[in-house]
Amino acid sequence: MTTDSTPSIEKPAPEQAPSPAFAHDTPSDPPLASDMNWEREVLQRLAMASLDEQKKQRWWRVFFRFAWLFLVVAVLLLSFYKGGVSSSVSSVHTAVVQIKGEIASDSEASADSVIAALRSAFEEDSAKAVVLLINSPGGSPVQAGIINDEVKRLKALHQKPVYAVIEEMGASAAYYIAVSADTIYVDKASIVGSIGVLMDGFGFNGLMDKLGIERRLLTAGENKGFLDPFTAESKSQKAFALSMLEQIHQQFIAVVREGRGKRLHETPEIFSGLFWSGEQAISLGLADELGSLDYVAREVVKAEDVVDYTHRDNVAERLAKRFGAEMGAGVVKTLLQQNHLLK
Repeated sequence: MTTDSTPSIEKPAPEQAPSPAFAHDTPSDPPLASDMNWEREVLQRLAMASLDEQKKQRWWRVFFRFAWLFLVVAVLLLSFYKGGVSSSVSSVHTAVVQIKGEIASDSEASADSVIAALRSAFEEDSAKAVVLLINSPGGSPVQAGIINDEVKRLKALHQKPVYAVIEEMGASAAYYIAVSADTIYVDKASIVGSIGVLMDGFGFNGLMDKLGIERRLLTAGENKGFLDPFTAESKSQKAFALSMLEQIHQQFIAVVREGRGKRLHETPEIFSGLFWSGEQAISLGLADELGSLDYVAREVVKAEDVVDYTHRDNVAERLAKRFGAEMGAGVVKTLLQQNHLLK
């Protein structure tokens, strides 16, 4: 057998494309101009937003500074303001002193406050008359008695007429003050009267017995625990309290009789502590006529200009009292703490 000795010729392999795995080795294209402009705009916006925020913060700081300045100025202005219908006293006018709320030593209707206003009103030459503007349920007979006595003294000293105008209520100690006036004016629906005296309290001895609680009260003097709410009521002490109340009641009655005189139409109930409407009070002689403050100033005094002499704590005084109370409490607390440390 013969064999072909001609060598075989191999075909070259086809050329292959480069592998995509090496694509990152090629150099990157330069950034486009549009990308650079976008970044610049973002930076500009951030810068403008920061400036706007700083401007807003600066504006609010200025605003709050002016607000505090305005508040301080307002407080200073109000500190010189005492209130009143009119501030002019150069012309003839009707002087008003208000007696409102509870009549007590620590209220605006205390004897000290009312008397200070009354003296200013009576001493003012351009004040043609003094009006007691009353809206009070009553209060302390002591404070009312002091005011009543002072009204009568000032009225005789300065020879000025005094009128009382009862608005919603002029009862008990408030009526005690009203009878010091020459004439009493009321509204037809006003509450007037309540000529009486009371002393109130509570008794807890029965409840304490049920709870098994023992009251331990040590006194030097058999009546030192007078009307103690935690012990049984003593008949002798109750009788003593009633006699004291009756004495004060008779003082009240005497003041009413002195102030109203023959105008008073006494009945068994008139001094019993009852109260009446304005119309009923006029029929009983507890009041004289229907009329308001404006009516009295215009038609009776003939001086329509009304000046309020009522003494009120101004803003500065109230702040000072509150600050003083807080400071006092702080001092006491500090002293107690120091005392505790020293023990």
